[in-house]
Amino acid sequence: MADTHTPPKSQIFFPMAAAPVAMRTTGKGFQKDCASGALSGHGTAAPLAVSGGTFDPVSTRLADIAAKAGVSEATVSRVLNGKAGVAPATREAVIEALDSFDYERPARIRQPRAGLIGLIVADLSNPIFPAFAEVIENTLAMHGYTAVLCALAPGGINEDDYTDLLLERGVSGIIFVSGLHADSQADHGGYKRLTDRGLPIVLVNGYTDEVDATFVSSDEAGSMELAVAHLAQLGHRRIGLAVGQERFVPVIRKTQGYRKGMADRLGVTDVDQWISNTIFTIEGGEAAARQLLDRGCTAICCANDMMAIGAIRAARGQDLRVPEDVSVVGFDDSPLMGYIDPPLTTIRQPVREMALVAVRGLLDEIKGVGSPHTELVFRPELVVRGSTGPAAGDAL
Repeated sequence: MADTHTPPKSQIFFPMAAAPVAMRTTGKGFQKDCASGALSGHGTAAPLAVSGGTFDPVSTRLADIAAKAGVSEATVSRVLNGKAGVAPATREAVIEALDSFDYERPARIRQPRAGLIGLIVADLSNPIFPAFAEVIENTLAMHGYTAVLCALAPGGINEDDYTDLLLERGVSGIIFVSGLHADSQADHGGYKRLTDRGLPIVLVNGYTDEVDATFVSSDEAGSMELAVAHLAQLGHRRIGLAVGQERFVPVIRKTQGYRKGMADRLGVTDVDQWISNTIFTIEGGEAAARQLLDRGCTAICCANDMMAIGAIRAARGQDLRVPEDVSVVGFDDSPLMGYIDPPLTTIRQPVREMALVAVRGLLDEIKGVGSPHTELVFRPELVVRGSTGPAAGDAL
C-alpha cells in the first residue's frame, strides 16, 4: 500500500504511559491537567440544610463530608451555602468530598453555564465513540459548557452540514472525533474556514498538516507493533492485519506499525498478502478474517474491537477455535470487551486521557491562552485476555 501520509516533522517523547508520547513542536506551551468529579447523583444519609439549592431528599451528613475533606462541619456549611471566608484550596477540598458522595452540587456553588460546545463524533454504533463523548461532555459540564452532540452515520447528515448547524447556534468551539481530518483524501477546507474565522477547534484521532489546530491521537503505529510483538512471543509467524480503507490516517499508521513489527520481530517484509482492507464493522472484520484465514494466517490484528468480533465469528464459521487455532487482537478496549466469548485481547486507547486533553486544549483556545497547534500522540496499552494463545504446532 502506498504511504500518502505526511510523516511528523519533529517529535518529543514522553516516558509516562498516560501522557502524550510525542508531539510536533510548533505551538505554545500546553497544560495537560484537567478537573474531574461528579456533578450529580443520589445519596442515602441524613439531610443537609443548604440555602440556595437542594440535595436529594435523603442526603449525607455534614460530618461525613467534613471527615472526607478534613475540615470542620462549620467550614462545610460555609462552602455549601456559598459564604466567604474559606480558602480556595479548602473550598475545593469540600466540593471534591461532596462529589465523592455522588450528590448534585447546590446552586450556589455550581459552575455557571458558559456556553455551547459542538461535539461531532463518528458513528455511535461503535462503542468507543460514546465512550469519548461521555468523558468530553462531562468534562465540559464541569467547566460550565454544554456539549451539543452530533453523531455522523452513513447516509445521515454530513460533517459540514453539522458544522453549519452548530455555527447557527453560536457554539464557542468544536471538537471533532474521527471526522474528515482522519480521511487523507477528504477536502479539509471546512476546518480552515473555521480557524480563519477564529473559532477554536480540536481534532481527535486523525491528522492533516493542512489545518492549523490542535490534534489529539492514539499511537496507531505503536499499537500494531505491540500486537505483533505479543503474537510473535506466542509463536505466531503468519500474522494478518484486518483494517479499514487505505485512505484513512489511522489505517495508514496501523499498516506502517504492522509492517515494522513484522520486520523487526519476525524478519518478514513481504506481508502484502496478509493485509486485508475492508470497512470498520463486525461484517468488515468477518470478511477480512475469512480472506486472511484462507491465506494461512494463524493470528489476526484488527483495526478495532468490532472488527475483532467479526474475526472471531469468521474463525468459528470455519470450525476453528479461538484462541486454540486462531488468535485475535482488537483495538480500542471498548466497553464490555472483557465479557465476550472469549474475552478479547486488545490494544487499549487511553480514551479518558485523550478526551481530557482535547477539552483542555479547546478551553485554552477559548480563553485566549493558546493551545499547541500540533499533534499530541498518546501511548496505547496491550490488554491480554482470552482471545490469544500459543500458536499450534503446525503454525510454528
